Amino acid sequence: MASYQYGTSPRKVETEQKQRTKKQKHKKTKIKLVEELPRQQVKISKEQKKKHIKLTILALTVFAVLLAISYQNSQITVKFNEMQDKKKELATLQKENEQLEINIENSLNLSNIEKEAKEKLGMDKLTNKQTVYISLPKKDYVESATEKVIIEEDKNWFEKIIDWIFQK
Repeated sequence: MASYQYGTSPRKVETEQKQRTKKQKHKKTKIKLVEELPRQQVKISKEQKKKHIKLTILALTVFAVLLAISYQNSQITVKFNEMQDKKKELATLQKENEQLEINIENSLNLSNIEKEAKEKLGMDKLTNKQTVYISLPKKDYVESATEKVIIEEDKNWFEKIIDWIFQK
């Protein structure tokens, strides 16, 4: 900040170092002044304390409610994931079951049964020499019932008493 100087004498130029020291001294004095000020103790009235306690309780209550909601949502997420895993497992088992049913149907094919009998059990088809014919008489082998079949119906206690009286 140069200012206009009247006169013929040259102006004195302060060095940068002197300017810095002046600024540092000026700052130090300000800091000292702030440090030297005594702290004032703030007095809080009972009403303000009650308001502060109410706000604290309200904040804790809101926090607890939000925490409970968050916990519930996490439990829902866990159960949903378990359900999805079970659905995947069910789908896998159903596919496996269908594949097994197809394998069973293929194995019940007559040509497959014949092939298995020849390969695994060493069986062959019957020849005419192995066939034995037997003759049966044409008599009827059904026997007629010689005993009389009596079918009794369930009767209530009143009908049983009446039947008992009339039988004697």
